[in-house]
Amino acid sequence: MRHCAGCQFYRAESRGQSWDSEGNHIKNAGFGPPFALIQGTLEAQGTPFNKLPLEDCPILRRGSVALIGSGPEFFISLADHSEWKQEYTVFGSVLPEDMNVAEKIAALPTLPDVWNNVNVTVLEKPVPFLFRRINKSSQD
Repeated sequence: MRHCAGCQFYRAESRGQSWDSEGNHIKNAGFGPPFALIQGTLEAQGTPFNKLPLEDCPILRRGSVALIGSGPEFFISLADHSEWKQEYTVFGSVLPEDMNVAEKIAALPTLPDVWNNVNVTVLEKPVPFLFRRINKSSQD
């Protein structure tokens, strides 16, 4: 496991009234805000984040972990986002049995803010985290 000094979640938006408990969009509901995600950064202090090529992802699903631009900003989707087609690079996913942790982060106290004329909510206190890379075996 690697400690990332700058790794933290700092934005959290629940599903609100737009998605059901399984992360499916409710018919005729708006797509946000809230945007059903938690957002953070992977940048370690003193370590530059190399630009990564952008890739298209057909549909962001509940649990998708996606880069914003070429990083180091990223988010974990708390719902399926078919409206965000071809906009983000998905580089991982949260195991279904661990999504409750992401939901708990989304339920922490937040403050309203405006980013580029978009209403968002940011965590009152950022949540630091540890991460690890899982190597795939040839059988996966």
